Amino acid sequence: MRVAELWRYPVKSLRGESLAETLITAEGIEGDRLVHARRSSGRVFTARTHSKLLGLQGGLDADGMPTIDGVRWDEPAALAAVRAVTQADAELVYYDGTGPERFDVLPLSVATDGGVAAVGVDGRRFRANVYLDGVEGLAERKWVGLALRLGEAVVGVRQVRGRCVMTTFDPDSLEQDIGVLQKIYFELDGVTALDCYVVEPGRVRVGDEAELLDFWTLPRSA
Repeated sequence: MRVAELWRYPVKSLRGESLAETLITAEGIEGDRLVHARRSSGRVFTARTHSKLLGLQGGLDADGMPTIDGVRWDEPAALAAVRAVTQADAELVYYDGTGPERFDVLPLSVATDGGVAAVGVDGRRFRANVYLDGVEGLAERKWVGLALRLGEAVVGVRQVRGRCVMTTFDPDSLEQDIGVLQKIYFELDGVTALDCYVVEPGRVRVGDEAELLDFWTLPRSA
């Protein structure tokens, strides 16, 4: 297996950015999901209910600060763009902790070419951080409770991820095809790709080898 793609989503629910290499920290991909939009009540906006958020591009500037369509997140133009697509009085919040405001489940998502092929769509719909090539069919489902070495990092596999309506939106056109989610539910028990946590931080690059491990084979420091 090898690492085929790496993705970071600096602003939650916005388009991500493809990376050639990155650091996997204890909190997942460095710079991932640092800003989110929320109501004054504190409830977070996501593309599950406001799909047009997926049409805005998230990124990081040269100083490592999140941007929205190239504009620093705390500039008025960035907030105006989010309010335009949510049609609500949203506010933008920076948060680098590990709570649900930042990560819906766990800080790292891993998808495989076999799992993507089983659904038959553009893999970007799964919004994973790491995409692996060289995985046969649905072999990923047997990895729960095991570990993956990705370059210099090691991550643990907690569960196969339950999917939601976000998979139904084309990542470029934003056109919705509910049949994608129906296929996942009727043919794949509603789950695909993996929720992972970080065991050992480290740098990972596209093209790095990916190795499946039992936890007992890891050094004690892990």
